[in-house]
This record gives sequence, structure tokens and C-alpha cells, in this order.
Amino acid sequence: MGTVNEMLESYGLKKVLSYLDNNPEENVPKVLNWVRKFDKEDYYHNAYELLDEALKDPDNNWYKLIMSLYTDIDTGVRKKLFENFLINSAILGCQRKNKNEEKYDCNIPWAILMDPTSACNLHCTGCWAAEYGNKLNMSLEMLNSIIEQGKKLGTYMYIYSGGEPLVRKNDIIKLCEKHDDCAFLAFTNATLIDEAFADEMLRVKNFIPAISVEGFEEATDYRRGKGTYQAVIKAMEILRNKKLPFGISCCYTSKNVDVIGNEEYFDDMIAKGAKFAWFFTYIPVGKDAVPELMATAQQREFMYHQIRKFRQTKPLFTMDFWNDGEYVKGCIAGGRCYLHINANGDIEPCAFIHYADSNIKEKTLLEAYQSPLFMQYRRNQPFNENHLRPCPLLDNPGRLTDMVKKSGAVSTDMTNPEDVEELSAKCKDAAEHWAPVAEKLWEASHPIIQDKIS
Repeated sequence: MGTVNEMLESYGLKKVLSYLDNNPEENVPKVLNWVRKFDKEDYYHNAYELLDEALKDPDNNWYKLIMSLYTDIDTGVRKKLFENFLINSAILGCQRKNKNEEKYDCNIPWAILMDPTSACNLHCTGCWAAEYGNKLNMSLEMLNSIIEQGKKLGTYMYIYSGGEPLVRKNDIIKLCEKHDDCAFLAFTNATLIDEAFADEMLRVKNFIPAISVEGFEEATDYRRGKGTYQAVIKAMEILRNKKLPFGISCCYTSKNVDVIGNEEYFDDMIAKGAKFAWFFTYIPVGKDAVPELMATAQQREFMYHQIRKFRQTKPLFTMDFWNDGEYVKGCIAGGRCYLHINANGDIEPCAFIHYADSNIKEKTLLEAYQSPLFMQYRRNQPFNENHLRPCPLLDNPGRLTDMVKKSGAVSTDMTNPEDVEELSAKCKDAAEHWAPVAEKLWEASHPIIQDKIS
């Protein structure tokens, strides 16, 4: 961390965290109270309240999840991730980020998602990655520059996507070494995780894979290719045996939602060692998109209920990036919480929004945050007072089209540029069918707010 005050706070928080390993059952609640004191803005108020209650009950699923980090995860890895994620990113980094947002009057992200390469060893049905071209790469120097710039503004969380980011596994490890104060995560198909790479993860201690899996063997191999599921299971075994943390990334579609939302699937992933699960719904981006894979309104509602139900019973941290809009007050893209930089250097507001008016080769991060496209996001968020309809593409027809046209942003697809009106048209029916379902769910959980909206 940079300033004297930040360094003193970081030192104090690290000393507090050091007590955890002595007796986590007794000391975790004490440390939670200390951490809250350092979080001067009480930024994570709801999380503190939830954890405070959960830690009083050994049978609570959150209690079990936290304690599993002490039995299942390597001690050095756990300490490093606690320091980087809790202290540097979630508390001190967010304080710096918030100050800079006020200073520069723009969104500054908590996390940056970036593609080291567009290359991938798989070709999944409906995936847009190949349309960027299979030869695009950001240099190690460029990736390092992004991280250097990001840290100065308060961003200490970096997420790799692609393509398949582990095509660049050696460079990823170098960046983990150079920036050992950051937390790194990668969306990966896991087929390139082997014993040697897991040993490197164990050495640097600040890298976590989010393994893409579409359900059990039949569903995963249907979209990702025969043999992929068995490769994924092998990677999970390697990571679990070395006591390395990992999670899963699940794209639910019209073809696999019954599997993804099934209790048996949740239990199986937990048994295999997953500590978190990130859920996405399929978006028909790109020329090779398959609109038939979009989940129906009824299927999206099914996932809404299933994930909330399992949060109360399963020791697994879950996030649903559309249905959880109510917890983050709508859309998190456009730098509000995160953004995406593709392998060509185009700075996009979201991994699913392939339009940009800035490129990291030509602009600094701060200049991109202040660009017309990102300022359009800042001025227009939230895109709907019903935060179960957060997305300007999937949930609110016309909002993305309007922002792209006003900002002068262009398609970042290198081979088949997609007109924003054509992209939005593919999502219109889904938005119209989801709207009444979302209103019903929102009214049920926010009756007073709904009355005011009406």
C-alpha cells in the first residue's frame, strides 16, 4: 500500500489476522470486529451482520465454510489471500478507490477483468472468444502496466479471462510474483492445470482458479467438448490434494439449468473442494451466438430461488451476476465495480458488452474511466429501479444502444463487428418475458419500495 496511513493500517490489520490461526473458532469473531473498526465507512455492513450471527452457530453453513478454510487450505496460501483480499482489496483499496472516484468524478473499479490472450484450446458452443481472433495477446509489460495503474487508483483484485488465460500460465505466475500484494483469479477451463502449475500456485500463494463447468459430464462435454469434464475433475483433484483454493464458474443455459440448479450438483462441487461458485446466464453475443441457449424467464426464476435457498444450507459462497443485482444496487459494469480489457487492449464496460471508445495502448486507465462510454454508464446507473433487472442489454431494451450511440463507441469484434441494435434485438424477447417475473419477485421482497415506484 502507498501512503503512511495505509501502511500503518495494513500493518495493524495483518497483526490482527495473525491471531486467527491460533484458535479460529474463538478468534474469527474477534478479528471480524477489529476489521470492522478499520473499515471506517462500514462499507460491508450487511456482510458483518451476517457473519456475526453465523459465527455463533457451529451448524450454520457460513460457519462451516469459514472453518473449512482452516482445514482444507494451505496455511501460507490462506494467510496471503486474507491479506490481499480482505486488507489490500476490500478495505484499504476500496478506501483509496472511493477517494479517487470523488476526486476524478468517475467510476473506478474494485476489480479489473482482463484477457492475456484470445487463444483457447477449446471451442465451446456459443462462445464469442474465437471471434477476437486466435492470435491476440497483451504483452507481459502491458499486463503489468494495467496492474500498476490500477493499484495507484485503488484496485487490488485482478481477474483473467480469455480465450483460455492459462495459455499464458508462465506470465500469470510472473505477475503474481511481482504484485504479491494483489489477489488474482482466472476463469479457466482447467484443462491446463497440472501438478507443476499447482506447485507454482502453492509457491506464489495469491492465485485462485474459477473453473468453468456446465454441470455433470454430459452437460459439460455437450458445450465444451468430449473429455472436458474428466479433465476438470482431474484438475480439481490436484488442487484439493495440494490444499489450494478454487471455485467454479457456471453458465446456465436453456439446456443445463435443471442440472446447474440441482442440489445434487451443488453437493458434488462442494465435495470436490469448491469454495465458491459464480453463476452467469447465457448472453447471445457475437456471430456464432446461439439465442436458443438463453434461459427462459421461468428458468431464470428457478435459479433465483435455488441459489437463495442453498445460501442458507450449503457451505459455498455463491454469486449470481444477474439475479443478485438487488445486493449491489444494479449493474456493476462500466467501472462501477468492474470492467473488461480484451486481448487487443480494448477497454470494455463489461465482458458481455463488446463496445469501446478507449484502448489501453492509447489511453491510461484513468483516461478510459473518464471517457464518454464509461461516463454514460456512470450517469445512467442503475438502469432500472428494480435491481432484478440490472443489465442495459439483457433486461432493459434500448439502454445499451443509447449509450453506445451517444458515446461514439464501436464494436470491438475484430472479425465480425456486431451492430448494437442487432445485438439488443436478440435480447428483446427475453427482456419482455423477464420483466413481469422480476416485478413479481421484487414486489415480494421490497413491498414498500414497490409501492413508491408504482
